[in-house]
Amino acid sequence: MDGPAIACQALRKVYPGGRRGAGGDVVAVDGIDLSVARGECFGLLGPNGAGKTTTVEILEGLADPTSGDVQLFGLTWRGDGDGIRQRIGVALQETRLSEKLSVAETLELFRSFYRRPRPLEVLLDAVALREKRDAWVGKLSGGQKQRLALACALIGDPEILFLDEPTTGLDPQSRRQVWQLVGDYRAGGGTVLLTTHYMEEAERLCDRVAIVDHGRVISEGSPRALIAALGADHVVEFDVGAATAERELQPLLRDLPSVTGVRREAGSWLLVTGEPHRALPALIAALQAQNLPLARLATRQATLDDVFVSLTGRSLRDD
Repeated sequence: MDGPAIACQALRKVYPGGRRGAGGDVVAVDGIDLSVARGECFGLLGPNGAGKTTTVEILEGLADPTSGDVQLFGLTWRGDGDGIRQRIGVALQETRLSEKLSVAETLELFRSFYRRPRPLEVLLDAVALREKRDAWVGKLSGGQKQRLALACALIGDPEILFLDEPTTGLDPQSRRQVWQLVGDYRAGGGTVLLTTHYMEEAERLCDRVAIVDHGRVISEGSPRALIAALGADHVVEFDVGAATAERELQPLLRDLPSVTGVRREAGSWLLVTGEPHRALPALIAALQAQNLPLARLATRQATLDDVFVSLTGRSLRDD
Protein backbone atom coordinates (compact mmCIF):
# COMPACT_ATOMS: atom_id res chain seq x y z
CA MET A 1 0.00 0.00 0.00
CA ASP A 2 1.34 3.42 -1.00
CA GLY A 3 1.44 6.56 1.11
CA PRO A 4 2.97 7.35 4.49
CA ALA A 5 2.13 5.45 7.66
CA ILE A 6 1.64 8.71 9.57
CA ALA A 7 0.89 12.18 8.24
CA CYS A 8 -0.24 15.40 9.85
CA GLN A 9 -0.57 18.91 8.50
CA ALA A 10 -0.78 22.24 10.35
CA LEU A 11 -1.38 20.46 13.64
CA ARG A 12 -2.26 22.78 16.54
CA LYS A 13 -3.32 22.21 20.13
CA VAL A 14 -4.32 25.14 22.31
CA TYR A 15 -5.40 24.87 25.94
CA PRO A 16 -7.65 27.87 26.73
CA GLY A 17 -6.59 29.59 29.92
CA GLY A 18 -3.74 27.15 30.47
CA ARG A 19 -3.87 23.53 31.61
CA ARG A 20 -4.30 24.49 35.26
CA GLY A 21 -6.64 27.40 34.77
CA ALA A 22 -3.89 30.02 34.62
CA GLY A 23 -4.56 33.16 32.67
CA GLY A 24 -3.84 33.14 28.93
CA ASP A 25 -3.99 30.33 26.38
CA VAL A 26 -1.27 27.70 26.25
CA VAL A 27 -0.18 26.72 22.73
CA ALA A 28 1.24 23.21 23.15
CA VAL A 29 1.49 22.39 19.43
CA ASP A 30 1.86 25.21 16.96
CA GLY A 31 1.49 24.13 13.34
CA ILE A 32 3.42 20.83 13.08
CA ASP A 33 3.73 19.02 9.72
CA LEU A 34 5.01 15.44 9.72
CA SER A 35 5.21 12.53 7.29
CA VAL A 36 6.51 9.15 8.46
CA ALA A 37 7.16 6.45 5.88
CA ARG A 38 6.14 2.84 6.39
CA GLY A 39 8.93 0.89 8.04
CA GLU A 40 10.67 4.04 9.28
CA CYS A 41 11.71 4.92 12.81
CA PHE A 42 10.96 8.61 13.29
CA GLY A 43 11.86 10.54 16.43
CA LEU A 44 10.46 13.70 17.98
CA LEU A 45 13.39 15.19 19.85
CA GLY A 46 13.20 18.11 22.24
CA PRO A 47 13.28 19.25 25.87
CA ASN A 48 10.49 18.71 28.36
CA GLY A 49 7.52 20.90 27.51
CA ALA A 50 8.41 21.20 23.83
CA GLY A 51 5.10 19.68 22.67
CA LYS A 52 6.31 16.17 21.85
CA THR A 53 3.91 14.25 24.08
CA THR A 54 0.90 16.36 23.07
CA THR A 55 1.70 15.74 19.39
CA VAL A 56 1.93 11.99 19.92
CA GLU A 57 -1.30 11.92 21.96
CA ILE A 58 -3.09 13.54 19.02
CA LEU A 59 -1.57 11.07 16.55
CA GLU A 60 -2.58 8.18 18.83
CA GLY A 61 -6.17 9.41 19.00
CA LEU A 62 -5.94 10.15 22.72
CA ALA A 63 -6.43 13.90 22.26
CA ASP A 64 -8.27 15.99 19.69
CA PRO A 65 -6.37 18.72 17.85
CA THR A 66 -7.58 22.29 17.99
CA SER A 67 -6.99 22.38 14.24
CA GLY A 68 -5.09 20.49 11.58
CA ASP A 69 -5.34 17.11 9.87
CA VAL A 70 -4.11 13.67 11.02
CA GLN A 71 -4.05 10.49 8.95
CA LEU A 72 -2.74 7.02 9.75
CA PHE A 73 -2.58 4.65 6.74
CA GLY A 74 -4.62 7.31 4.93
CA LEU A 75 -7.42 6.93 7.52
CA THR A 76 -8.72 9.45 10.04
CA TRP A 77 -9.62 8.95 13.68
CA ARG A 78 -13.04 10.45 13.10
CA GLY A 79 -13.80 8.20 10.14
CA ASP A 80 -12.26 4.86 11.19
CA GLY A 81 -11.07 5.02 14.79
CA ASP A 82 -11.85 1.39 15.61
CA GLY A 83 -9.95 0.14 12.58
CA ILE A 84 -6.89 2.27 13.41
CA ARG A 85 -6.82 1.04 17.03
CA GLN A 86 -6.44 -2.54 15.82
CA ARG A 87 -3.38 -1.56 13.77
CA ILE A 88 -1.34 0.46 16.27
CA GLY A 89 0.46 -0.16 19.55
CA VAL A 90 0.95 2.50 22.21
CA ALA A 91 3.41 2.71 25.11
CA LEU A 92 2.71 5.86 27.10
CA GLN A 93 5.30 7.92 28.94
CA GLU A 94 3.99 6.41 32.18
CA THR A 95 2.07 3.15 31.81
CA ARG A 96 0.18 2.32 35.00
CA LEU A 97 -0.67 -1.37 35.19
CA SER A 98 -2.44 -3.12 38.05
CA GLU A 99 0.26 -4.14 40.52
CA LYS A 100 -1.86 -7.03 41.86
CA LEU A 101 -2.06 -8.81 38.50
CA SER A 102 0.66 -11.15 37.34
CA VAL A 103 2.60 -10.56 34.14
CA ALA A 104 0.64 -13.32 32.36
CA GLU A 105 -2.71 -12.00 33.63
CA THR A 106 -1.84 -8.49 32.45
CA LEU A 107 -0.97 -9.72 28.97
CA GLU A 108 -4.09 -11.88 28.76
CA LEU A 109 -6.18 -8.84 29.66
CA PHE A 110 -4.61 -6.79 26.87
CA ARG A 111 -4.91 -9.70 24.44
CA SER A 112 -8.68 -9.57 24.93
CA PHE A 113 -8.73 -6.10 23.34
CA TYR A 114 -7.58 -7.32 19.91
CA ARG A 115 -9.16 -9.43 17.21
CA ARG A 116 -5.94 -11.26 16.34
CA PRO A 117 -3.60 -11.03 19.35
CA ARG A 118 -0.14 -12.52 19.40
CA PRO A 119 0.29 -15.74 21.44
CA LEU A 120 1.14 -15.20 25.10
CA GLU A 121 4.28 -17.35 25.03
CA VAL A 122 5.60 -15.49 21.98
CA LEU A 123 5.16 -12.17 23.77
CA LEU A 124 6.86 -13.39 26.95
CA ASP A 125 9.86 -14.57 24.93
CA ALA A 126 9.97 -11.38 22.87
CA VAL A 127 10.35 -9.19 25.97
CA ALA A 128 12.41 -11.70 27.99
CA LEU A 129 9.82 -12.03 30.77
CA ARG A 130 9.06 -15.76 30.61
CA GLU A 131 10.64 -16.34 34.03
CA LYS A 132 8.44 -13.54 35.43
CA ARG A 133 5.14 -14.74 33.98
CA ASP A 134 3.63 -15.47 37.41
CA ALA A 135 5.21 -12.51 39.23
CA TRP A 136 3.04 -9.60 40.32
CA VAL A 137 3.55 -6.45 38.30
CA GLY A 138 4.26 -4.58 41.53
CA LYS A 139 7.31 -6.78 42.14
CA LEU A 140 8.97 -6.05 38.79
CA SER A 141 11.98 -3.77 38.38
CA GLY A 142 11.68 -0.54 36.40
CA GLY A 143 13.22 -2.13 33.32
CA GLN A 144 10.95 -5.18 33.56
CA LYS A 145 7.86 -2.97 33.88
CA GLN A 146 8.91 -1.04 30.79
CA ARG A 147 9.39 -4.28 28.84
CA LEU A 148 5.93 -5.40 29.99
CA ALA A 149 4.47 -2.09 28.79
CA LEU A 150 6.11 -2.71 25.41
CA ALA A 151 4.67 -6.22 25.34
CA CYS A 152 1.21 -4.72 25.91
CA ALA A 153 1.83 -2.36 23.00
CA LEU A 154 2.96 -5.24 20.77
CA ILE A 155 0.09 -7.62 21.56
CA GLY A 156 -2.00 -6.70 18.52
CA ASP A 157 0.97 -7.16 16.13
CA PRO A 158 0.75 -3.44 15.27
CA GLU A 159 1.84 -1.83 12.05
CA ILE A 160 2.80 1.35 13.95
CA LEU A 161 4.36 1.48 17.41
CA PHE A 162 4.10 4.75 19.34
CA LEU A 163 6.66 5.15 22.14
CA ASP A 164 6.60 8.22 24.38
CA GLU A 165 9.92 8.61 26.23
CA PRO A 166 10.37 4.81 26.32
CA THR A 167 13.56 4.74 28.41
CA THR A 168 13.20 7.71 30.78
CA GLY A 169 14.42 6.74 34.25
CA LEU A 170 15.90 3.40 33.18
CA ASP A 171 19.44 2.27 33.92
CA PRO A 172 21.81 1.82 30.94
CA GLN A 173 21.30 -1.95 30.73
CA SER A 174 17.49 -1.68 30.75
CA ARG A 175 17.68 1.11 28.19
CA ARG A 176 19.64 -1.10 25.82
CA GLN A 177 17.15 -3.93 26.30
CA VAL A 178 14.36 -1.59 25.20
CA TRP A 179 16.45 -0.50 22.21
CA GLN A 180 16.87 -4.16 21.25
CA LEU A 181 13.11 -4.70 21.41
CA VAL A 182 12.55 -1.71 19.14
CA GLY A 183 15.17 -3.01 16.74
CA ASP A 184 13.54 -6.45 16.64
CA TYR A 185 10.14 -4.88 15.94
CA ARG A 186 11.57 -2.80 13.09
CA ALA A 187 13.29 -5.85 11.62
CA GLY A 188 9.80 -7.24 11.04
CA GLY A 189 8.83 -4.19 8.98
CA GLY A 190 7.10 -2.16 11.70
CA THR A 191 6.93 1.64 11.80
CA VAL A 192 8.01 3.46 14.97
CA LEU A 193 7.32 6.99 16.16
CA LEU A 194 9.04 7.81 19.41
CA THR A 195 9.68 10.85 21.55
CA THR A 196 12.90 11.29 23.46
CA HIS A 197 15.27 13.87 24.89
CA TYR A 198 18.18 11.40 24.85
CA MET A 199 20.55 12.22 21.99
CA GLU A 200 22.14 8.75 21.95
CA GLU A 201 18.71 7.14 21.73
CA ALA A 202 17.66 9.23 18.74
CA GLU A 203 20.97 8.72 16.97
CA ARG A 204 20.89 4.97 17.55
CA LEU A 205 17.25 4.20 16.71
CA CYS A 206 15.93 6.84 14.33
CA ASP A 207 16.19 7.09 10.55
CA ARG A 208 14.97 10.67 10.80
CA VAL A 209 14.20 13.08 13.62
CA ALA A 210 12.25 16.29 13.97
CA ILE A 211 13.65 18.68 16.56
CA VAL A 212 10.71 20.28 18.36
CA ASP A 213 10.79 23.45 20.43
CA HIS A 214 7.85 25.53 21.70
CA GLY A 215 5.40 23.37 19.76
CA ARG A 216 7.12 23.79 16.40
CA VAL A 217 9.48 21.71 14.26
CA ILE A 218 12.65 23.77 13.99
CA SER A 219 14.70 21.24 12.03
CA GLU A 220 14.16 17.82 10.46
CA GLY A 221 16.36 15.18 8.82
CA SER A 222 18.54 12.20 9.56
CA PRO A 223 20.67 12.51 12.71
CA ARG A 224 23.82 12.46 10.59
CA ALA A 225 22.54 15.17 8.24
CA LEU A 226 21.49 17.45 11.11
CA ILE A 227 24.88 17.08 12.78
CA ALA A 228 26.63 17.71 9.46
CA ALA A 229 24.62 20.92 9.12
CA LEU A 230 26.59 22.31 12.09
CA GLY A 231 29.52 22.67 9.74
CA ALA A 232 31.74 20.66 12.10
CA ASP A 233 31.50 17.19 13.61
CA HIS A 234 33.76 17.41 16.69
CA VAL A 235 33.50 19.18 20.03
CA VAL A 236 36.47 20.13 22.21
CA GLU A 237 35.65 20.52 25.91
CA PHE A 238 38.09 22.17 28.29
CA ASP A 239 38.45 24.01 31.58
CA VAL A 240 41.05 26.54 32.59
CA GLY A 241 42.56 26.45 36.06
CA ALA A 242 42.42 30.18 36.63
CA ALA A 243 39.74 32.84 36.81
CA THR A 244 39.15 34.68 33.56
CA ALA A 245 36.40 36.90 32.24
CA GLU A 246 34.21 35.14 29.69
CA ARG A 247 34.01 38.25 27.51
CA GLU A 248 37.82 38.30 27.24
CA LEU A 249 38.27 34.62 26.33
CA GLN A 250 35.33 34.27 23.95
CA PRO A 251 36.78 36.37 21.06
CA LEU A 252 40.12 34.60 21.40
CA LEU A 253 38.47 31.17 21.07
CA ARG A 254 36.31 32.20 18.11
CA ASP A 255 39.43 33.16 16.16
CA LEU A 256 41.02 29.71 16.52
CA PRO A 257 41.46 27.81 13.22
CA SER A 258 38.52 25.56 12.16
CA VAL A 259 36.39 26.62 15.17
CA THR A 260 32.80 27.31 14.07
CA GLY A 261 31.13 27.68 17.48
CA VAL A 262 32.00 28.56 21.09
CA ARG A 263 29.82 28.21 24.17
CA ARG A 264 29.90 27.82 27.93
CA GLU A 265 28.13 24.86 29.52
CA ALA A 266 28.21 23.76 33.18
CA GLY A 267 31.36 25.76 33.80
CA SER A 268 33.28 24.33 30.84
CA TRP A 269 34.19 25.74 27.44
CA LEU A 270 33.00 23.90 24.31
CA LEU A 271 34.44 24.49 20.87
CA VAL A 272 32.74 23.10 17.75
CA THR A 273 35.36 22.25 15.13
CA GLY A 274 35.73 20.29 11.94
CA GLU A 275 39.48 19.80 12.35
CA PRO A 276 40.45 19.10 15.97
CA HIS A 277 44.05 18.43 14.91
CA ARG A 278 44.28 22.12 13.97
CA ALA A 279 42.12 23.55 16.75
CA LEU A 280 43.83 21.75 19.66
CA PRO A 281 47.42 23.00 19.14
CA ALA A 282 46.11 26.50 18.51
CA LEU A 283 44.00 26.35 21.68
CA ILE A 284 46.93 25.23 23.84
CA ALA A 285 49.18 27.94 22.39
CA ALA A 286 46.52 30.63 22.91
CA LEU A 287 45.99 29.64 26.55
CA GLN A 288 49.72 29.58 27.21
CA ALA A 289 50.05 33.07 25.73
CA GLN A 290 47.41 34.25 28.21
CA ASN A 291 49.07 32.40 31.12
CA LEU A 292 45.95 30.28 31.56
CA PRO A 293 46.64 26.71 32.77
CA LEU A 294 44.65 23.94 31.06
CA ALA A 295 42.82 22.01 33.82
CA ARG A 296 40.86 19.56 31.63
CA LEU A 297 40.72 18.68 27.95
CA ALA A 298 38.52 16.20 26.05
CA THR A 299 37.21 15.72 22.54
CA ARG A 300 34.05 13.99 21.32
CA GLN A 301 31.81 13.65 18.30
CA ALA A 302 29.13 16.30 17.88
CA THR A 303 25.62 15.20 18.88
CA LEU A 304 22.03 16.25 18.30
CA ASP A 305 22.25 18.23 21.53
CA ASP A 306 24.90 20.39 19.85
CA VAL A 307 22.48 20.85 16.94
CA PHE A 308 19.76 21.97 19.36
CA VAL A 309 22.09 24.42 21.09
CA SER A 310 23.09 25.82 17.71
CA LEU A 311 19.44 26.35 16.79
CA THR A 312 18.07 27.61 20.12
CA GLY A 313 20.99 28.71 22.29
CA ARG A 314 20.14 26.21 25.04
CA SER A 315 20.62 22.48 25.71
CA LEU A 316 18.11 19.71 25.14
CA ARG A 317 18.73 18.77 28.76
CA ASP A 318 17.38 22.13 29.95
CA ASP A 319 13.71 22.07 30.97
